[in-house]
Amino acid sequence: MIFRSRTREWDLSGRVLVMGVINATPDSFSDGGDCLDPSRAAVRAREFQAAGADLIDLGAESTRPGAPLISAEEELARLLPVLEAVRRESALPVSVDTTKASVARAALAAGAEIVNDVSGLKDDPEMAAVAAEFGAGLVLMHRRGNAQTMRQHARYVDLIAEVVAELKESIDMALSAGISYNKIVIDPGIGFAKTKDQSLSLIKHLESFKSFGRPLLVGLSRKSFLGEITGREPRERVFGSAASVALSVERGAGIVRVHDVGEMKDVVEVTRAILNAK
Repeated sequence: MIFRSRTREWDLSGRVLVMGVINATPDSFSDGGDCLDPSRAAVRAREFQAAGADLIDLGAESTRPGAPLISAEEELARLLPVLEAVRRESALPVSVDTTKASVARAALAAGAEIVNDVSGLKDDPEMAAVAAEFGAGLVLMHRRGNAQTMRQHARYVDLIAEVVAELKESIDMALSAGISYNKIVIDPGIGFAKTKDQSLSLIKHLESFKSFGRPLLVGLSRKSFLGEITGREPRERVFGSAASVALSVERGAGIVRVHDVGEMKDVVEVTRAILNAK
C-alpha cells in the first residue's frame, strides 16, 4: 500500500497519516476566515507540525454545500500567498484542494506535492494531465454536482455500489492520463452529495472501498452529519469527529483529514494500538 507524491513516499500498510486542514477562505463551514491571512496560516502550519501532522491540505475555495463558486483568479489570489507562507514555516508536504487545473498547475509549480480533487477529475478535463505532468500525488474524491447542486444529487439506489462505480470512472480517467496507480488515493466523499444516513453508511462500510487496492482517505472532521447527530456547532464537534475517525481507522482508512490535529493524532494512535494488540 505505497502512496507516492512528487518527491515523497509513504507505506500505509502499517500506519495512518494525519492530514491537517488549512482553509484560505472566508466562508468554509468550520474555520472560514481563520487562515485567509498568510501569517495566520503559517502559525497554523507550525502548530500542525508540532502536533504530529503528516500532511497539510490547503484549500482556497469552500466546498461546503451551498458555497458560492469562485474564479480561478480569485482562488489563486487567496491560495498562493498562503501556500508560500506555509511552505516557508513548515516542512510538511502540502496537498492543494482544488478542482481547477490552472490552480493545481500554479500550486504544484510553487511546491505543492499532491492534488486533492473533490470532483474526482470530473470538473476540469485538464486536471488529470496537469497531475501527470508534475508527477503529483492525486486524491480522487466522490462527489456528484458541485457545491451549489450536490444536495439534490444525494439519491442512490445502491449507495456503496454506485459510489464504487463512480470512483472507478475517476481512477480510469487518471490512469488514461498516465498517472501511476501508486500515486492515487481514494476518498468516498463523506458529506458530499450524501445525507447524514448515507455518510454514516459509508463509514460503516468503508471496507468496501478496499477493492481498489489504494489507500483510503476520509474527511469527516466537524462535518454537518455530526452536528445533526449531536446538535453541536462545528467547533464543538471534536468528540464526534474522534468517534468517526476511530471507526474509520478500524475499517481501513489510511489517511484522515482533520481540523484538530493533536486530538485526532491521539485517536489514530490509540485506535491503531488496540487493533495491533495481541
